[in-house]
Amino acid sequence: MTFLVHRQSLKQWLRILAVACLLALLAHASTAWLGGELGFPGEVAAWAVQDDAAPAPAPAPAPAAGDVAAPEGQRVYLLQWIYEALGIGYILVFMILSFTLGAFFIMNFLSSRRGTICPPELAEQFEQQLDAKQYQEAYETAKADESFLGNVLAAGMARLQSGYTKSIEAMQEVGEDEAMKLEHRLSYMDLIARISPMVGLFGTVHGMINAFQKISESGGTPDPTRLAMDIATALVTTLLGLAIAIPAMVAFTVLRNHVHRLVLEVGMTAEELMNRFENVSTDKRT
Repeated sequence: MTFLVHRQSLKQWLRILAVACLLALLAHASTAWLGGELGFPGEVAAWAVQDDAAPAPAPAPAPAAGDVAAPEGQRVYLLQWIYEALGIGYILVFMILSFTLGAFFIMNFLSSRRGTICPPELAEQFEQQLDAKQYQEAYETAKADESFLGNVLAAGMARLQSGYTKSIEAMQEVGEDEAMKLEHRLSYMDLIARISPMVGLFGTVHGMINAFQKISESGGTPDPTRLAMDIATALVTTLLGLAIAIPAMVAFTVLRNHVHRLVLEVGMTAEELMNRFENVSTDKRT
């Protein structure tokens, strides 16, 4: 049984590693797309954005010897612009929220599978042992299984000598405790979904305050470049906050409904398996 537990843990870590590699590939592909090329770019990956939609001018003649080439003023790199608009502080905050959301999603996805909460093979083996009146073996089978259903059945079998009512109460207590653990893990995704827009709103207020401060300090016409950067901070933080919150809310709702359905299935399965002891006298339950 210990070998099976370690084997199951190894499979879970391999799945996590596979999902992490997939996310890394998607991030690299997005960066390559923004940079306009595949592979690892030598400079900051960028999306060339022209100031206006005018047709590209004819190539200028090569500068003569001794002349200095004019710098490119029309090309703006998107990722570099976002970096300058956000700053290292907001970038770190949004990166922490993103990676934390991904980690909790993987953990909740693995812990909310049917095989982890209500394995059908456990219910089948437990029922066969009860039909064969192998009650001690059935208890040991449920005790050795670390699933939601296994913990509930083990608690019911352990209190069976005290009566069927006490057994059902023990199963309900363990079931509520296990359901609370699942709810707590899911609640962190809901917390991220609530925090992310607040961080974006904080950046919006921060950027607008800086913009109005520059207007008041200029005494006349403010520098459009500096003013635009503060407005960009206000808008980009809001955009990133919503970009994190929306997937978090969707994932939380889907996983929560899935967990509620499996918890209900565990309760129905456990009561169906233990109903055969309802009319058995106390002296015959051992």
